[in-house]
Amino acid sequence: MKVAKLANWKTWVAMAAGMAIAGGVAVAQDMSEDSIAERIKPAGQVRMAGESSAAQSAGSSEPRSGEEVYNQACSACHAGGVLGAPKKGNAGDWEERIAKGMDVLLDHSINGFNAMPPRGGCGACSDEEIEAAVEHMIAGL
Repeated sequence: MKVAKLANWKTWVAMAAGMAIAGGVAVAQDMSEDSIAERIKPAGQVRMAGESSAAQSAGSSEPRSGEEVYNQACSACHAGGVLGAPKKGNAGDWEERIAKGMDVLLDHSINGFNAMPPRGGCGACSDEEIEAAVEHMIAGL
């Protein structure tokens, strides 16, 4: 019986300490309207085909460079050859693919092929940005 009382006492002390710490953290946060709005803003937006992206609606009509798109989306697989992805700058990996022509490369990049998801997982990338990323990966081969 004494063991149960001791465990119960420790539980209450731990809960009280946790609430005191949590209360201190909440007070330490900036509670201004702007700060709260920043913390609860949505992580992303749903965009239907044909709608402009957030970057375009914010006034940026310039597409990202191939290097930017590669670094943001493509490098996760193409830097190390994940699941057979051709590595950037490796002529042996790209030889057969390039022989099929740029139209096939773009079709596979935009619509997906084998383990590669459509647009390489970059749903916000335009066709032009995908093409620039492909050209960046095969540059100099």
